[in-house]
Amino acid sequence: METIELQKKKQSKIKSYLIMLLALLLFIFAIDLLTVAMSQLNNDVAENILSATRNPFVSLFIGLLMTALIQSSSTVTASIVAVVAAGNLTLEQAVPMVMGANIGTTLTSTLVSLSYIMNRKQFKRALSAGILHDIFNIFTVLILLPLEISFGFLSKMALSIAHIFAPDENYMGPIVYNKVFTRPLTEWITETINIPFLTMLLAIFMVFGAIKLLSTSVYRAFVVDSFKEINNFIFKNPYLAFIYGTFFTAAVQSSTVTTSLVVPLVANKKVSLPKSFPFIIGANIGTTITAAIAAIYKTEAAIALALVHFLFNVFGAMIFLPFPVIRRIPVRLASWMGKKSVESRFIGFAYILLTFFIIPFLLIYLSKD
Repeated sequence: METIELQKKKQSKIKSYLIMLLALLLFIFAIDLLTVAMSQLNNDVAENILSATRNPFVSLFIGLLMTALIQSSSTVTASIVAVVAAGNLTLEQAVPMVMGANIGTTLTSTLVSLSYIMNRKQFKRALSAGILHDIFNIFTVLILLPLEISFGFLSKMALSIAHIFAPDENYMGPIVYNKVFTRPLTEWITETINIPFLTMLLAIFMVFGAIKLLSTSVYRAFVVDSFKEINNFIFKNPYLAFIYGTFFTAAVQSSTVTTSLVVPLVANKKVSLPKSFPFIIGANIGTTITAAIAAIYKTEAAIALALVHFLFNVFGAMIFLPFPVIRRIPVRLASWMGKKSVESRFIGFAYILLTFFIIPFLLIYLSKD
């Protein structure tokens, strides 16, 4: 009986590996298709789509709203990298959008916490854990966005590092990027459809599907058993929790998956809220691998944007992780929010609607001129 079970597990793992490989190929193809489609998009159409991104605050909320609606910061950041690689978006315009995507991705863990709404004590702990991810990213944006707007803090640093990986492209002319192995198929599909905007929508849908497929297959192959076995061990030390948060999220390519795993643990008192925070910080860094894969085109701007995504989360970790006093601020705020939401369930729903949908939509709408 045990032999049959082991054989089934082995077959399931092999299946997950094959799906994972297929999803990775689909992701590379979809990003290549998106880049080609964006490069062929009529300049006027591209101008209309991206004109709002001239305002960094609107750009921030576009990234937030897009990610909240799609429920995948990996899809949004990978798509932004492809648009930058196509030359339709500057690095400076894209940076706030990536920051917004980091906030938007936290919606999932907050929504997971709402499943505990019938149990007051569990709901308080679960919502605190969900909101903790939001607060960390919001605080990081509040610190780094003004520095980026005033001094180009992240974009200049990322560009100087990108010089190592890509040739100097400071010349007038078309963006040149390395052709990946999927290019013949990409060009055939682009020519067959012959409507760049439609091709772009198809590519975005494929990026989203590939990431979801990749996330599920890697989760089944590597994470689910390991996480159950070691969750008591990893949360004992904040730096260990941080490393595992980074590792698991890099494997799954979705911080929403790994942070949503933490919410039930906190809700059921398996892990305390302060001990879950370093894991969440690590998860934010782990998710940046998607943008890194998307930057395979080797344009300096695309690589720089992938680096911006990485640096943004690294600086966030450097601000909060080493200092217990600073680390307690988001934890206490999240705990207070959880407590208030239990007193009135309406607060939890109002927070989600206002933070992820109403405020971003209103600011984008009011700033359209």
